[in-house]
Amino acid sequence: MHTLQLINKEIDITNSKILFNTIITEGNFAEHFETHNSKWMVSDGWITGRNPEESAGMAILKQDFPGNILLEFDCRTLPPSTHDINFMWNGEWSDDLNSCGNAYIGSICGWYSGRAGIEKSPEYKLSATIPNDGFVPGMTYRVHAGSVDGDCFISIDGKLAVELTDPDPIDNRLFTKVAFTAWSSCIQVRNIIIRQVKWKPLKLSYKNEFKF
Repeated sequence: MHTLQLINKEIDITNSKILFNTIITEGNFAEHFETHNSKWMVSDGWITGRNPEESAGMAILKQDFPGNILLEFDCRTLPPSTHDINFMWNGEWSDDLNSCGNAYIGSICGWYSGRAGIEKSPEYKLSATIPNDGFVPGMTYRVHAGSVDGDCFISIDGKLAVELTDPDPIDNRLFTKVAFTAWSSCIQVRNIIIRQVKWKPLKLSYKNEFKF
């Protein structure tokens, strides 16, 4: 997958600058991540997060990623877990909330009804979701997700799943954290790449299809 087309933008994945591309191991996990409300381990290249509770079981990268961010990663649930592969960008951890504060939250097979989508924390008044038809527990999916000045998107296995335009974008110079979250689920992620988005505007128009 080299590009991703949004409504009026084309994301140049290949030429977006790589900010993070470290292989995470059992030995370096604690160097790169802090965790909350969950247990995380690394085995056979997979980072596994377990959280049986309905809470933000987060593994947050310690590195800051300001600006327009593109996440890439492989992910799956670990059976018998069947739902909620969640992730955060342009975010922060809030001790007061014991959860994320300002952030964009993406989810695969979430919202208690098997949906994929994006929501804006902490008020959750802005969201966009679609039925996550065909999701198979234990199957590996390649995800691209991120935003360009509030134009948020998730692509699954090379296909755009959802796009959301935030009229009041999060200040991505101040809220710079990326995380993965298990919510009453057991999830696995690997091959994490984080990029600074390179994009170009697209001028779209219709071709004349008929004449009066």
